Amino acid sequence: MESDNRRIAKNTLMLYIRMLFSMAVSLYTSRVVLNTLGVEDYGIYNVVGGVVAMFGFLNATMSGATSRFLTFELGKGNSKRLKDTFNSALLIHIAIAIVILVVAETIGLWFLNTKLVIPEARMTAAHWVYQFSIISSMVTITQVPYNASIISHEKMDVYAYVEILNVSLKLLIVYLLLIGHTDKLILYSVLTLAVSVIIALVYRIYCLRHFDECHFRLVWDRNILRPMLSFSGWDLFGNMSFSFKQQGINFLINIFFGVMLNAASGIATTIQGIISGFSNNLVQAFRPQVIKNYAMGNIKIVQNLIEKSCKYSTIMLMLVSVPLCYEMRYIMRLWLGIVPDYAPVFCTILLFQNVLSVISVCIIMGIHATGNILRLSMYNGVVNFVSLPVLYIILKYCVDSPVYAYIVSFFTVFITIIVNGYILKKQVPEIQIMLIIKPVLIAITVCVFTALPVVYIRMLMPESFIRLLAVTMLYVPMTAICLYFFSLTKAEKAFIKNFLPKR
Repeated sequence: MESDNRRIAKNTLMLYIRMLFSMAVSLYTSRVVLNTLGVEDYGIYNVVGGVVAMFGFLNATMSGATSRFLTFELGKGNSKRLKDTFNSALLIHIAIAIVILVVAETIGLWFLNTKLVIPEARMTAAHWVYQFSIISSMVTITQVPYNASIISHEKMDVYAYVEILNVSLKLLIVYLLLIGHTDKLILYSVLTLAVSVIIALVYRIYCLRHFDECHFRLVWDRNILRPMLSFSGWDLFGNMSFSFKQQGINFLINIFFGVMLNAASGIATTIQGIISGFSNNLVQAFRPQVIKNYAMGNIKIVQNLIEKSCKYSTIMLMLVSVPLCYEMRYIMRLWLGIVPDYAPVFCTILLFQNVLSVISVCIIMGIHATGNILRLSMYNGVVNFVSLPVLYIILKYCVDSPVYAYIVSFFTVFITIIVNGYILKKQVPEIQIMLIIKPVLIAITVCVFTALPVVYIRMLMPESFIRLLAVTMLYVPMTAICLYFFSLTKAEKAFIKNFLPKR
């Protein structure tokens, strides 16, 4: 167990190094891209790319299945079945890429031409963006088994190293975008596709050199394909509903409020994605251990891992999100120069939604480990699908404000936490859900109460960089100290006492 904890800590550290590189470059490139493309073209890029992303539920479905089954076979120690599992997964992903190509070039193209609100003068550029997004999506889909192998083997340091290359290429994109003399939107789409292809090739070369199972050979083993397709089949409905909810919000904002609000949504989603990295990296480091210990029948360890991942990831999100929410408008102005209307409000709601989402994701880890996800997909799917017509009715007949799109999304995630906790208890009766949720509630309560004194600082000082520093310097240390005394266990306090002096 100690070696497992050490491995989790090491992998988490490497993932955070990766995230910090990515975060720094994403913040810079988002500003340059927004200012270079302009608010209208930036909105077009987000909404048109979203049409292809909407079909990504097929990819998300098989991604979860591949990662789960590869990790499970590693836990069992069956090398032959591991090789067969990888090759079966790769065949399935190639088939998914072909399906998405067909669907995107028919239904997706019809949706782009007839339903989205895009200025006539920019329709040609929008079509180029759409086609490049399809190719990029196909590259990403066939890449999934290779990335799943890296995660299953817990080689998270590879992600950190490749991310250095990735962010370097993103900086190159920005430079070429600034000096380019062709249509900026089309150029940005071409360069983004080129980067995704290069990164995919790097990952594949690494996997081929280090993992025996990644050498492709034609395998058609029904004993492997049947459970994998069964898992992914039930997962399909849940992932499809989530994808439709995410992109459906973007489309409804476009239909009711136009591409300018899609730009605000794109900025808010960018920040949400960056901040969610603080928790997703931690969850990703825990996930292989949860599945492997379930495969070995260590249910108590599984519960302990879920509890820790849930608490730690929530704490990390709250420490970062609260100061950001207090100073969101100033940070956006400092970062972007141009701040699209509603972007700060959208982002604030999404940051607090992140906290709920990570709790739900941690619980889902336990459900995925069992391989029985029928209830998970059905119940979550219904909740996500119902949210869109509810939102449509609200925007059409009740209120004329795009903010409600994200309020509805927030409450949808809250409902899924309750649903997923119920499902996990049904699937694994030995797990005590309240032992998982209680430390999270304590941590959130501490973070909320320590945020109250910061209000006084904001009232005393005008909006400025000095106030941003004051808010951050007051909230983070004060919250960290309170969390140490009220949220951590004796063992966790002892670990910190031993760890910090050595560093």
